[in-house]
Amino acid sequence: MKHNTIQDNSDILAELVVKGMQERKAADIVVLNLKSLKNAVSDYFIISSASSDTQLDAIATSIEEEVFKLTKEHPWQSEGRTNREWVVLDYVDVVAHIFLKDKRNFYALEELWGDAEITHVASTEDSTTAVR
Repeated sequence: MKHNTIQDNSDILAELVVKGMQERKAADIVVLNLKSLKNAVSDYFIISSASSDTQLDAIATSIEEEVFKLTKEHPWQSEGRTNREWVVLDYVDVVAHIFLKDKRNFYALEELWGDAEITHVASTEDSTTAVR
């Protein structure tokens, strides 16, 4: 099997989305890698929580800024900013979901994609590491 050392665009985009979430102190960041799943709607779902509607909007804005800085791309679709409970930023290959904590529990996206490779992004004051 051939090993590709060049990182996929969706991998880079996923890293930028996580960085945008971290910039605004998003909680409980989870990366669902859907690449190996048949009929998956994208390569990655990245989910995080916000503690207020103000933080929710700030996280979404931060993601858009981080992605635009490197790729010059805007989300293909963006939904939820008016209801201020859940924002989805759809970059086609990567979909970012930012929830208020109670709404995240209600929708339970992590459970819907239980076959996906799931990475929990653990934050510390000085560094961020991924744990599985």
